Amino acid sequence: MSFSNFGLDARLQKSVALLGFEQPTPIQAATIPVALTGQDILGSAETGTGKTAAYLIPVIQKMLAQNTPAQVAPHSLRVLVLVPTRELALQVAEQAQALVKHTDLRVAAIYGGVGMVNQEQQLKRRTDIIIATPGRLQDHMSRGYASFKDLQVLVLDEADRMLDVGFLPAIRRIVRELPRERQTMLFSATLVAEILSLASEVTRKPARIAVEKTVTPQAIEQTLFTVPEHQKTEALHKLLADNEMESVLVFARTKHRADKIVKHLKKANIRADVIHGNRSQNQRVAALEAFRAGKARVLVATDIAARGIDVEGISHVVNYDMPMQAEDYVHRIGRTGRAQAVGSAYTLVTPLDEAQVKKIERILSQKLPRRRIEGIDPNALALNQPDAEAIRRYVEAQRQRKPAMASR
Repeated sequence: MSFSNFGLDARLQKSVALLGFEQPTPIQAATIPVALTGQDILGSAETGTGKTAAYLIPVIQKMLAQNTPAQVAPHSLRVLVLVPTRELALQVAEQAQALVKHTDLRVAAIYGGVGMVNQEQQLKRRTDIIIATPGRLQDHMSRGYASFKDLQVLVLDEADRMLDVGFLPAIRRIVRELPRERQTMLFSATLVAEILSLASEVTRKPARIAVEKTVTPQAIEQTLFTVPEHQKTEALHKLLADNEMESVLVFARTKHRADKIVKHLKKANIRADVIHGNRSQNQRVAALEAFRAGKARVLVATDIAARGIDVEGISHVVNYDMPMQAEDYVHRIGRTGRAQAVGSAYTLVTPLDEAQVKKIERILSQKLPRRRIEGIDPNALALNQPDAEAIRRYVEAQRQRKPAMASR
């Protein structure tokens, strides 16, 4: 199957071709034909599966088929895409802009962390597609800058993450202002009870579309390194001595640790930048662009800030800290090895992380290989007192051990 099978408008087809899209991904092949009929959709798909184009292409096709943008009043919008983070809003808007390049459709990204004036000006003009974070959109709604009377399509992207960060009340308030007659598409990496409950509120007889979850891309080489907590930074430096680590995404547990890692890397003359919640939007965008352009060899990020990072060519992912949730391990390492490219994922494991490793291995249904880093003694005693997080992980590890010992 190719995109030509969908009968797209010639202008949209041209943009699709220029973006290098040849054959639709599984989520695109399943979603686009259904979305073109106007039916509501409840989709299960993760980041990196081509989900964004899966909903943008039919939405844009629908707008072009109407051919009435000049008749739409200012202050109104026809398509609303809600996303959990500023980074994802920018990323979706960038792809939308590329897809409407040969049309007169207008796209705007609405998100917090920046001034409202430019966004207000965009909303005052006719804007066909808005990609927004719920909080900032509510701010504009309270000022009367967003009218939904012409809205035809609502998309909730990464709904599970929006609920994780507490956006459910905001989503409900926004949905109450939308026309009842609309098409709604909701996408989530998981379809847990809370997501299904939300879907029952916002969709009507949705088509269920699920892309079979690939636990880990086969192209990703995964390796665990047992490292004492106080030697993590040294271990990271030793790993980065490998010149094949050209574009490295490092995950840290907290904002403070992320800043500390970058400080050490810069002292070692390693080009590095950081992205987390305490940085301004301009700083986050600049860091992401530097990483994408190769000006920063290493990008250090926290889990929440990393949502929406979709950069091609990431050679390695390094889990400096283990994820808080075992399921997030798959999401992290999936940042590399995309589009059939080869990638590597390295994880620094302290003795307190062993319980989490077992959870991850159960999810993956495989035993992860371990290697030693030259010059790092995995059995070295810790030099520092454990922090609160280390204590929490120790307690969790002991809790995991008790049932196992009781069953012996």
